[in-house]
Amino acid sequence: MSVLRFENVSKQYPGGHAALEDVSFEVAEGEMLFVTGHSGAGKSTLLKLIHLSERPSRGAVLFGGRNLLKVRGGRIPLHRREVGAVYQDHRLLTDRTVMENVSLPLILRGDRRGDIGKRVREVLARLGLGHRENALPTQLSAGEQQRVGIARAIVAEPRLLVADEPTGNLDPTLAAEIMSLFASMPERGTSVLVVSHDLSLLKRMKKRVLILDHGKLVDDISPADLAE
Repeated sequence: MSVLRFENVSKQYPGGHAALEDVSFEVAEGEMLFVTGHSGAGKSTLLKLIHLSERPSRGAVLFGGRNLLKVRGGRIPLHRREVGAVYQDHRLLTDRTVMENVSLPLILRGDRRGDIGKRVREVLARLGLGHRENALPTQLSAGEQQRVGIARAIVAEPRLLVADEPTGNLDPTLAAEIMSLFASMPERGTSVLVVSHDLSLLKRMKKRVLILDHGKLVDDISPADLAE
């Protein structure tokens, strides 16, 4: 069963710019893979289509077998709860503490307060942020903000995690730790799709890699091929 499927997806912006052209691929339940390509290749548009901040011009994006074109209105937030997203700009609420930011997906899901505190502390500890739970985002370094964004994305164990250059602000040791954390998520039921242009990271992780070029999917490299 695939958690995500793109079927001949194209996205054209006003003025004729084709961000994606006839892109097809699928992500299996419990799979981790990478998407790479030069700046402007269509990577960000791909993520926006998954998160429903954009709609395809042609083709279909299916999530758990459901065509996302049919997901509208009040169903959009429900869809987004199943997709954890890590952004380059973190998108943290600046007037809320680290604890409150990371708790949000669980509060929206209706979890019990006692369970929320326990789960959030567990995730913050895994990301080396246990001592920062009462800090505001403005009091954090860029790397710490990045980790809070990651904590918020994974706390509810979504069906799919999408991450846009998640190691961009992190030192190599921490970046490696974050990647091993992501790699452990499929066994807990979360598929992981990471956008990255860090070729050494892609080689080291030995996962499937999709390569975009000017909006077209030009290669789909299996882990076995990467090892060669």
